[in-house]
Amino acid sequence: MENRHPHKAGTTAVTQDRAMVKEVAPLQSISATTTYHRVNVDGVGIFYREAGPRDASTVVLLHGFPTSSRQFEGLIPLLAPHYHVIAPDYPGFGQSDAPAPSVYRYSFDQLAKTMDRFLDLLGIDSYVLYIHDYGAPVGFRMMLARPERLRALITQNGNAYEEGLGPKWAKIAEFWADPEAHPEVIDAFLSFVGTEQRHVAGTSHPERYNPASWTDEFAHLSKAGQREIQSALLYDYRTNVASYSAWQSWLRAHQPPTLIVWGSNDPSFVAAGAEAFKRDLPDAELLLLDAGHFALDEQTDVIAQLILGFMARHLT
Repeated sequence: MENRHPHKAGTTAVTQDRAMVKEVAPLQSISATTTYHRVNVDGVGIFYREAGPRDASTVVLLHGFPTSSRQFEGLIPLLAPHYHVIAPDYPGFGQSDAPAPSVYRYSFDQLAKTMDRFLDLLGIDSYVLYIHDYGAPVGFRMMLARPERLRALITQNGNAYEEGLGPKWAKIAEFWADPEAHPEVIDAFLSFVGTEQRHVAGTSHPERYNPASWTDEFAHLSKAGQREIQSALLYDYRTNVASYSAWQSWLRAHQPPTLIVWGSNDPSFVAAGAEAFKRDLPDAELLLLDAGHFALDEQTDVIAQLILGFMARHLT
């Protein structure tokens, strides 16, 4: 694959109000182009979705908790006419293998190493990175380890600032301090209600959400071994907060072209986290949407249009 280098030009701030967002026309979908694959990464089977021309610029989509690459089903066919799209499932998520914690270390460091190795095996050495939720700590580790690979960054409720942590993180911090004393945090984290609320809390358009999203996710979280896997990752999340200052320093030093598109009603990663990116990336494009944590589910066409416009300006 052709070696591509990050584009260094500055970005232009986006200003759109909600009325303008509603006027975005639907994009043509070519869902028939999506294909489904598995690759062995150091003994772990990684499932991924792929679409678009392989000689085009690559967009890597990194999913959040507790979902998988399935969260990008609506976005992939909108990007695929123009770009090569790759969306993997992390170990322990979706259709990828879920080895026991005694075999695979469930930490964000290890997830990032697995994803980096995954891209090596696919021959992808240059990409635009889309990060959401857990995709942010995975993606930032990948960027810091191999900055030459990043051409541009898209963050959709992918947090890197303490201002972005909603009120619920205070309770999670108690779990970090003494995990055995707070099993109720894990109970709530893996519950059906918690899984549903990650999708619908804060939304103005509940009718746009497919209930199969949270029923399928809850079924996955209920599988044997998942409590141990997800407990390990939630405990390790404390290392992400501790890394925020290093990630921010990296952004200031490298100034990657960046699109910040955020569901402003997200109770987990609040809108202040989106606005905080502008301190370190003054030329980044920022748009706050009337949406929740899974903004892509209810604003698919809007986000796709923003991504396509952003990449047209910054990729050559």
